[in-house]
Amino acid sequence: MANKVTPRADSAPTVATAAEVDAYFAKVMEAPTARLIFAVDATASREAVWAQSRQLTAKMFGAVSGLDVQLVYYRGEECKASRWVSRSEHLAGMMEKIRCRMGYTQIGRVLMHTIKQQTGSAAKVGALVFVGDACEEEADALCRDADVLAKLGVRAFLFQEGDDPEAKAVFQELARRTGGAYGQFDAGAVQQLAELLGAVAVYAVGGLEALEAREDAGAVKLLEQIKRRKS
Repeated sequence: MANKVTPRADSAPTVATAAEVDAYFAKVMEAPTARLIFAVDATASREAVWAQSRQLTAKMFGAVSGLDVQLVYYRGEECKASRWVSRSEHLAGMMEKIRCRMGYTQIGRVLMHTIKQQTGSAAKVGALVFVGDACEEEADALCRDADVLAKLGVRAFLFQEGDDPEAKAVFQELARRTGGAYGQFDAGAVQQLAELLGAVAVYAVGGLEALEAREDAGAVKLLEQIKRRKS
């Protein structure tokens, strides 16, 4: 027969005071939330894959708790950054409103924006993700910005749509300089992009330890590249 525990006479449940409740929620609100900048090329050449990728993107980031995402996109002559959001439906809503437009690439502005976010805010950026298909800018200038990001502790994860060789070379070099990773996908393999984005989100929140605890294809591929860059 199991032993019964007789409660003490003075073991009545305690009731938290209003001050204690306020202190608890203040502590919860102060808990650090990971931040990830998600930058996308929204120029006309990406229009065919845009609808597919935006749906999967919001879904994958939304599956990771404790993550705030800022959407950065460029098209035409504009390059804009959204507010920070933590809910996948908010990210999906913002991406739904974006329509691709002709224009040159503005990867340099994306890198500079990330640098400013990292140096001008107490809440640090855990990672930069960029999805695009081309690079029309001076590679040396982009590499200098990547070196700054590396010193600030921001890894860049660049995912290329298509197989443009010049873009591939630049994207791989930016990933190498920041200790991040590079991936490639096409219109028929958008799901691969979603897996990789999900893995980056996990890294942004929990670091390499969290990534090593996962066994999905995206996490394995990402971890292999990061470790290769460190060696």
